[in-house]
Amino acid sequence: MLLLTKNDIKKVFTMKDSIEANKVAYKLFSQGKSEVPLRTVIPAPKEKGTFLFMPSYVEELDVAGLKVVNIFPENIKENLPTAPAQVLLIDGKNGIINAILDGTYVTQLRTGAASGVAFDVLATKGSKIGALIGTGSQAECQLEAMITACDLDIVKVYSRNKDRKEAFVNEMKEVFKLYNTEIIGTDSCDEAIEDADIIVTVTASNIPVFDGTKVKKGATVSCVGSYQHDMQEMDPEILKRASKVYFDSQEAVLSESGDITIPLKEGIVTKEDFTGDIGDMLLGNIAGRENDEEIIVFKNVGIGVLDLITARAVYLKANENGIGTNWE
Repeated sequence: MLLLTKNDIKKVFTMKDSIEANKVAYKLFSQGKSEVPLRTVIPAPKEKGTFLFMPSYVEELDVAGLKVVNIFPENIKENLPTAPAQVLLIDGKNGIINAILDGTYVTQLRTGAASGVAFDVLATKGSKIGALIGTGSQAECQLEAMITACDLDIVKVYSRNKDRKEAFVNEMKEVFKLYNTEIIGTDSCDEAIEDADIIVTVTASNIPVFDGTKVKKGATVSCVGSYQHDMQEMDPEILKRASKVYFDSQEAVLSESGDITIPLKEGIVTKEDFTGDIGDMLLGNIAGRENDEEIIVFKNVGIGVLDLITARAVYLKANENGIGTNWE
C-alpha cells in the first residue's frame, strides 16, 4: 500500500492535472458510470463540526474509494486544518487498498478544480478580474484554480477577518509569484466583486456574503462553501439574474445546500430555473455559455467520484515516478 503525503502529491500533480481529472469525473457521473451514494453526515454540534463519509466506485476503471473528511471550522483558531481528511484508494478487482492519500490536500485540489472546470468552460473569453471571498483552508486552491483556468490580471480577496485576509494575501503573493496575476485585499465584499469576471465564494456563512445585484453581466460565479441546509453564502438575487445554473450533482445539492434549498422553499426559484449538471454540459447534452452577457452560477457541494478520480490520477503518476512511501 502506497502512502502519499501532500508533498508527495505536489511533486507529481498540478492544478491543471486536477482540473482535467475533474472533467473526467463529471462526465463519468453524468453518464451513470459511477456509483456515488450521498455522503453520510454526522453532526458534532458541541465542536460546531461535521463528520463526512464519501464512498464511490467506477466499475469501468476497476477502482473504488472512500474519503473521510471532517469539517471543523473552529480549527482555524488553533492553526489546524478546518477539513482534515484521508482518501482510501481501493482496487476494484480484489478490494485491496492500494493507497492512502492526504485527503485534506486531495479535497483542496479537487474542490479548487471544480471551480476551475466551471471557469475553464463557462467563463467569458478574456476574463481578467477575479474575486475570492473567504480565506480558509480551501481558499489557496480556489485561487490557484482561478489563475490556472483564466489568465487573470488581478484577483481581489475579501474576508470578514481583516488580519487573516492580510496574512492570506501576503502569503499568496509569494506562493503564486510566478503567475502574472496581482493579488490584493479589499475592505469590502462590494469592492471585491466590482467588475469581477469570475467570483468564488468559499465560506461557512449562514448569510449571503455578497450582493447579487452588484455582480456584472457576463460573470461566472462558483459558490463552494455551503454544504448544509442552514448555510447560505450565495445571495438568492444572483439566481434570479442568472441565465444558467449548473451543479456538480443536482441531487446532492438539493439534498444538502441551503444556497439552493432555501431559495426553493421561499419560492425565489423553481427547479425549472436550473440548467443541469456540469457533466452533461461537458458531454454536450445541455448548452453551455451562449453569449458574453449571461450570468452563470455553478453550485457545487463535492461528490465522491471527484476524490476517486483525482486520487487514482495521483496514484498512477506517483507509481510512474517512484513517489510515496510503501507500507507493507
